[in-house]
Amino acid sequence: MSIPTIVSAEYVSDYVIRIGFDDGAMGDVDLEQELWGDVFSPLKDIELFKQFELNQDLHTVVWPTGADFAPEFFYERVCANRR
Repeated sequence: MSIPTIVSAEYVSDYVIRIGFDDGAMGDVDLEQELWGDVFSPLKDIELFKQFELNQDLHTVVWPTGADFAPEFFYERVCANRR
């Protein structure tokens, strides 16, 4: 089973991003507890965190620092929040 493609990503508040998938799944994903380690710690700077964009080639959210989360990660969080 393939993971649906992320088609939208928008900033909500704090460290929350609203993620939409091409299968209609949509939800808010709070990344605050995920921002640790060398790759993600810089994103604790909220102004840097807000600079994410949806990369059409990678099909996920990326930051100017090179950080990104796998689309599967977002899909699992969105689906878990829908239950």
